[in-house]
Amino acid sequence: MSGWLVIAGLGPGSETLVTPEVTAALAEATDVVGYIPYVARVAPREGLTLHASDNRVELDRARHALQMAAAGRRVVVVSSGDPGVFAMASAVFEAVESGPADWRELDIRVLPGITAMLAAAARAGAPLGHDFCAINLSDNLKPWALIEKRLRLAAEADFAMAFYNPRSKARPEGFARVLEVLRDACGDDRPVIFARAVSTPEQAIRVVPLTEATPDMADMRTVVLVGSSLTRIIARNGVPIVYTPRSAPE
Repeated sequence: MSGWLVIAGLGPGSETLVTPEVTAALAEATDVVGYIPYVARVAPREGLTLHASDNRVELDRARHALQMAAAGRRVVVVSSGDPGVFAMASAVFEAVESGPADWRELDIRVLPGITAMLAAAARAGAPLGHDFCAINLSDNLKPWALIEKRLRLAAEADFAMAFYNPRSKARPEGFARVLEVLRDACGDDRPVIFARAVSTPEQAIRVVPLTEATPDMADMRTVVLVGSSLTRIIARNGVPIVYTPRSAPE
């Protein structure tokens, strides 16, 4: 088969954070497949077909990409951030596992990108400097009861936490419940970082104590980072530096 499929991460927003490896794959591609706003980040050119689709058709999108690669096309499936973090890489491999046997023999590569939590952490300092976890707060693909269980266990284990998809227009009440769970489980004033549109001209970083965090501080362009009990704040003019020491008390 002459076709191939690349699953690529476009980073958090700035073109300077797209890796050279991803840029090279896009330059060779005949087709780009992805969610509408992510495909819009790829510049049109002669010989390139852009296939944009809605956010809730991941498996259909993956199958379409695999079909084109099997037909000899050079296909790039794009995600924002990193394609393996709450993004299209797992959807593609799910489609491969359940699809025709010849899909398993395709040239499929995953090209990493800078995911939003790492870009946000870098802007804030080093809040993920010790053990941490990432949780997708959307209940589209899993029930709220499971989200709450993971929140409580992560807080009890004293992880720093990164939250994706915190608050949408369709479920504005969800993040309020998240904050209630955290306040109950943590019982302290650990810092919460609201990082919106990181690496874009609209970037906004806000650091508040957990007791002062409110649901309206987040939307779907926001990554929320919550420190552990060890996380420290270095005050300075403007946004403070937030970091979690690498050493933990015994």
